[in-house]
Amino acid sequence: MSGSKPRVVALGGGHGLAATLSALRQITSDLTAIVTVADNGGSSGRLREEFSIYPPGDLRMALAALCADDEWGRSWAEIMQYRFESDGVLDGHAVGNLLLAALWNKGEDPVAGLDRVGSLLKVIGRVLPMSVEPLDIEATFTNSTGRFIVKGQVEVATAKGRLESLRLLPKNPTARPESLAAIDAADWIVMGPGSWFSSVLPHLMVPQQRDALVAAKAKKILILNLDSATENGPVINSGEYAGYTATEHIEILHTYAPDLRFDLIVADQSVVAGSDQLQRHLSSTGGELLIADLRDQRSLVHHDPKKLTSLFAHIAG
Repeated sequence: MSGSKPRVVALGGGHGLAATLSALRQITSDLTAIVTVADNGGSSGRLREEFSIYPPGDLRMALAALCADDEWGRSWAEIMQYRFESDGVLDGHAVGNLLLAALWNKGEDPVAGLDRVGSLLKVIGRVLPMSVEPLDIEATFTNSTGRFIVKGQVEVATAKGRLESLRLLPKNPTARPESLAAIDAADWIVMGPGSWFSSVLPHLMVPQQRDALVAAKAKKILILNLDSATENGPVINSGEYAGYTATEHIEILHTYAPDLRFDLIVADQSVVAGSDQLQRHLSSTGGELLIADLRDQRSLVHHDPKKLTSLFAHIAG
């Protein structure tokens, strides 16, 4: 470890990754976020249609989560997240999305642009994209009416059915060398929570990055979602389809990375309540199950960053 503080890499996207980063920054300043780059909705989707750039939304959220905890950092985090409200073309665009789009459109290397905004925000750590180019996600699902294909991060995240296969477009994208170097040097690697199909699994579909994760000597931690079916059946849903148990989430993950093993699998007490199915599964695949109260009582479907901070402090201790 770097001194007494772990070097940490966190992978994911959206609100789940932002919550993890908000907690991890209280544990270490040696922190790298590797972010999905397949968003096609909202402001990011509109900017992708107009410019040949990464979708900036998830990257912006990660930067805002890592802003310095002083007046400068907090004020810039608020500005980055601010969305215009108007009857014109700017309606719904986040300031941070436009800032990143401007840097990239003028020819700035994508990582150099992220580093420049990170310097402005005095971020704790670094934010990186998971591939050298923007991506799309396509998936095949089945339901009672048959097989159907959906394309787009938003569409994949909200599709109602059983996942049959998941694909990135273009296929087998190249990882960023900065991300591979961070994974190799990490003491901890944290995946999840987040939309399993559109924010978590895509990280395992970048071949170089998947191989680096498998080979890494770091302690590997998987945080399971709150908005999934419990092992007994009921579903608490955030809008994205989550009709899979915690055990099935892990089984799906191993479909795309069969050699990846986690040292710790973290689950909220509500997700595994009343069942030892997950524990039995882990006893055959390895990994320790850590059950904790992680739910944000204000939203029910999101993790509480303060509770995650306590969890990571416990792991570090």
